[in-house]
Amino acid sequence: MDLTSEPAPTIRQLLDFYVEAGVDCALADVAVDRLTESELVSAPAAEVTAPPRAVRETPVAIPSVARGEMAPTPEAAIASAREAARAAPTLEALRVLLENFEGCALKNTATRLVFADGNPAARIMFVGEAPGREEDIEGLPFVGRSGKLLDRMIAAIGLDRSKAYIANVIPWRPPGNRTPTPQETQICLPFIQRQVELVNPDVLVTLGNPSTQTLLSTRDGIMKTRGKWFDYDTGARKIRAMATFHPAYLLRSPSYKRMSWQDLRAIAKALEQAPTG
Repeated sequence: MDLTSEPAPTIRQLLDFYVEAGVDCALADVAVDRLTESELVSAPAAEVTAPPRAVRETPVAIPSVARGEMAPTPEAAIASAREAARAAPTLEALRVLLENFEGCALKNTATRLVFADGNPAARIMFVGEAPGREEDIEGLPFVGRSGKLLDRMIAAIGLDRSKAYIANVIPWRPPGNRTPTPQETQICLPFIQRQVELVNPDVLVTLGNPSTQTLLSTRDGIMKTRGKWFDYDTGARKIRAMATFHPAYLLRSPSYKRMSWQDLRAIAKALEQAPTG
């Protein structure tokens, strides 16, 4: 039996591992020297003297949260989001509200708000789940590999971003691209619902399972929901809605592109038949 240890990973291998694990950005400009910290911790006990009495009695600053400035409860955050979203008369006003909204913790870990891209007067609107790393950097939805595939999907029905509107249910990137929690989704839901109302498209396309279940109020998986027409009720009118695969899923499972193409053909036909405003 060979008991020799495996060779240490290279820097490149470590970086690849971190990216796969979702660690794709630094939290500080300078690395922390953990070895120095350990030396301080392991200092001889004789060198550690008790602090003077006056120092022990010096008042310690209490964090603002401990002084009563607590973060809102999930219920309060959802109620605040609903009230704020209803009050937005325009898409630009809704963007400003989101930039100043403090009810979702994702805002504190994201680089910037990812609101939307495309034409606000478009007849078709695409909605995904949440931004990724590239979107978080640029502040626009679907700009990475999945975004390039979405551009090709839109082009397949004779359109481009100047004739479509693109957004996400969650406007801030979850840390490490993790799945948004149900609580985070419910807090952000009123804003994307108001966004759909203000764009008022003829066709709404939900990309992937999370956005489909959230916006179309279904518990079925994407395999059952894709290719079928739903009525999305804004309160003022009913918008024809269809679910299809998320571009990121198609990159991992290209065999489903044929089904996605069938969905796109049905969407294009619906746009042709729908009366223009």
